[in-house]
Amino acid sequence: MEVIFEKMNSKMATAILDWKYEEPYNFYNNEQTVEALEELLDGSYYAVVNNNKEVIGFFCTGESARVPSGNKFDVYKEDFIDMGIGMHPNLVGKGKGFEFCTRIMRFIEDNYPSKSLRLTVATFNERAIHLYKKLGFIKENEFSNNMTKFMTMVRL
Repeated sequence: MEVIFEKMNSKMATAILDWKYEEPYNFYNNEQTVEALEELLDGSYYAVVNNNKEVIGFFCTGESARVPSGNKFDVYKEDFIDMGIGMHPNLVGKGKGFEFCTRIMRFIEDNYPSKSLRLTVATFNERAIHLYKKLGFIKENEFSNNMTKFMTMVRL
């Protein structure tokens, strides 16, 4: 899988906000709002583009990769690089996640060489948790907001 990482632009962000996942992953669906577009354009997001210049995914780092309610539970107090990942709905569940995530992790680690990685995942997303374990992540913390239970996972 050949991919290119490009800083997010409004055309890419608009396309991503239109992505629709099947249940139970529709939890990750977004809406076309000014706030959602502004978040994707805040400078912490990259688009993952294939050879045909199609956006096949995205990732973010830092505060944007965190679930805000986790701050109440101090799950982000350690000094890690937080990463968030999204893959096009047509590509998920097809065995492409390991290579996709490996390339993103390599890019992040090249830009933050002295930091360990952390991600936050909804606990119902067993498919992603299985992948993250294969990538060397281990469970660190759990917390909930009003709707969903989450876990943080770290890769030391």
